Amino acid sequence: MEIRVLPLLPLRGILVFPYMVIHLDVGRDKSVQAIEEAMIQERVIFLATQKEAQTDDPGMEDIYRIGTVAEVKQLLKLPGGTIRVLVEGVARGRIKRYTGQEPYFKVEVEQYSEEFVKTPEVEALMRSLVHQFEQYVKLSKRIPPETVVSVVNLEEPGRLADIIASHLTLRIEDKQQVLEAVDIVKRLEKLCAIVAKELEIVELERKINIRVRKQMEKTQKEYYLREQMKAIQKELGEKDDRMAEGEEYREKIAEVKLPKEVEEKALKEVERLEKMPPMAAESTVVRNYLDWLIALPWSKSTRDRLDIKAAESILEADHYGLKEVKERILEYLAIRKLAKKMKGPILCFVGPPGVGKTSLGRSIARALERKFVRISLGGVRDEAEIRGHRRTYVGALPGRIIQGMRTAGSKNPVFLLDEIDKMSMDFRGDPSSALLEVLDPEQNNSFSDHYIEAPFDLSNVMFITTANVQHSIPRPLLDRMEVIYLSGYTEEEKVQIALRHLLPKQIKEHGLTGETISISENTIRRLIREYTRESGVRNLERSIAGLCRKAARQIVTEEVKKVRITMQNLEQFLGAPKYRYGVAEQEDQVGVTTGLAWTEMGGDTLAIEVTVYPGNGRLTLTGKLGDVMKESAQAGYSYVRSRAAELGLGGEFFDKHDIHVHVPEGAIPKDGPSAGITMACALASALTGRKVRHDIAMTGEITLRGRVLPVGGIKEKVLAAHRAGITTVLVPRDNQKDLEDVPNNIKHKLHFILVEHMDEVLEIALLEKGYHPPAELGAAGAALPEGMPYQPVIQDGEEPGTIHEHRFS
Repeated sequence: MEIRVLPLLPLRGILVFPYMVIHLDVGRDKSVQAIEEAMIQERVIFLATQKEAQTDDPGMEDIYRIGTVAEVKQLLKLPGGTIRVLVEGVARGRIKRYTGQEPYFKVEVEQYSEEFVKTPEVEALMRSLVHQFEQYVKLSKRIPPETVVSVVNLEEPGRLADIIASHLTLRIEDKQQVLEAVDIVKRLEKLCAIVAKELEIVELERKINIRVRKQMEKTQKEYYLREQMKAIQKELGEKDDRMAEGEEYREKIAEVKLPKEVEEKALKEVERLEKMPPMAAESTVVRNYLDWLIALPWSKSTRDRLDIKAAESILEADHYGLKEVKERILEYLAIRKLAKKMKGPILCFVGPPGVGKTSLGRSIARALERKFVRISLGGVRDEAEIRGHRRTYVGALPGRIIQGMRTAGSKNPVFLLDEIDKMSMDFRGDPSSALLEVLDPEQNNSFSDHYIEAPFDLSNVMFITTANVQHSIPRPLLDRMEVIYLSGYTEEEKVQIALRHLLPKQIKEHGLTGETISISENTIRRLIREYTRESGVRNLERSIAGLCRKAARQIVTEEVKKVRITMQNLEQFLGAPKYRYGVAEQEDQVGVTTGLAWTEMGGDTLAIEVTVYPGNGRLTLTGKLGDVMKESAQAGYSYVRSRAAELGLGGEFFDKHDIHVHVPEGAIPKDGPSAGITMACALASALTGRKVRHDIAMTGEITLRGRVLPVGGIKEKVLAAHRAGITTVLVPRDNQKDLEDVPNNIKHKLHFILVEHMDEVLEIALLEKGYHPPAELGAAGAALPEGMPYQPVIQDGEEPGTIHEHRFS
């Protein structure tokens, strides 16, 4: 063995064996300097391969320890700073240590010398290796046959192994194992195993190639025979399968009666199909396209039932209440009877969950004797869901609108677009913009789907959309629809819905009959009051289903003939009541006011509490309030401060006391302008020590000057007040017109007072002098200010239902 100090050239993705001559392109700075150093000295360099070819700046641990001592035969400098060198491997070597790393790697190398004794074992291994290599060359076709001749004549076993390894297409790891096998016997054994494995892979590749070639020959043969058969059929005047398929499509197109431009497009596609090879992938795309064109109802339509009385009876049978909606449908029928050609209306039902928006669309279709289609837009965020995909995409389909029209089978169905307020958008487009063409009466007579690529007439479709809240519907869409509000049901309406629809339906679904279960009307009424609090009837139906389940189990397990559910035993079936009927405050209190709020679930009452304690003039708001409610509280606070003198509060009072406004149920987010006057009233009560009447609820927005502005959702709020046991409701004067929407049976149970200034609210809601604030508040509120005498607006014994035109006295 010989110890030498040589410059190191790390190799990427290549390995050099002894006796191997190869060109190397060197570009890295360290490598270039190593080559230059070698040229200065004995033209000898050490070549070692990197463990990872991707490493640009390898360290000592990234380079294999065993490599090849090589001689630089030729050097050529290329443009760009790259050097091309011709090297020849001389002998194996092992890095003992690194003597330097800058400006190039310098290593102390232990050079191995090739010493061998040609034993019978070595001779046998050499013959086996040469035989395997000959077979590999014959099968792989990657190595020239002349190489075998040069290898066969080699007598040195080490050189034989190295040359064969250099010609094989192996992984760097396998070549490195051969290079590291210093012992000749181990090297020959290792290489024999590697060549045997490569032979198996090459043999498998050959079998696969033969199989593929046979399949291709079979396909070409079939194509040739088909062409011959086509020529023979043409001579005989017979049609082939493709011609027959084309004729079949032409007959279907003629039967469907497509519009002229669509028919021309379809016939062109049929011609394309006939010219395509049978195995062409695009032929399936053309067939699917033609099937869609033929299946769409271009000219099919159903005849409307124009009998208004029959339609009215169907609507009444399916739904209790909903007077405005039913009137709108009957108006449409009346116009259809007078004017034969009319565009389909686009209605938008807005209301809380469970009031029957979706089922109402089904009833409208039944009343008109039209087909009914429903699609849900909740969570749709891809424009292609509406307009479809272009046919260039794999698996392309029309959008949901065209799919719905195919399902309907007629061009004038009732088309329900559910949850239109729950659409979203992302990088794939805005589906609400795509819906504009569908829901615009001026555009939808020529709706364009990306897949169909032909105008489709949607003007005869009766589109109905549903939403829980109006503000979530995109404005351009809302502008094209006629909005009909479905507010919550009154208690009486819920009772009738339960008795007429829900109870019979659940009894039937649970395998019961009227002879096995009985639920009285009073039981239903208690169920509504104490177990469900909602605008719709969804939870009511669930509660009735729960009663039916319990009854069914009792009938099966206890073998009773009939289960009677009464007001007295209702708790045995459903447990303790969940709600307290009439949740208005039981007594007048200081700083507690009942407000009315509108939520997505309908109307609700809102208790607002205010407390005052010594501090430094800070206002605290709690109860998970939104920005609008916080601003209302600030406005009410500013109004009360501006009226401090009239309320009997000293000038320094606000600087020495903190005020805390809290809206209970702090886990529920609350927002909106409806609580402006409620907060101001609670603040005034807490500061003056005057109690608020517990039987009053109020709603309205407040300004800094004390004006009461109108708010929305009056009907829902009044229904909530009635449910809570309130007897008097304060409403902004500008909302008087909205009281007409309140059902008469509810209106006649309540007193309504119209107010337009905050002073009126305080005069009505706050009780007169006699209730003093806590002692720590000093003299605040001890005297009733002059000019604000308490005069009851509602006289004793007065009948409810009167709308009082109250003026500040």
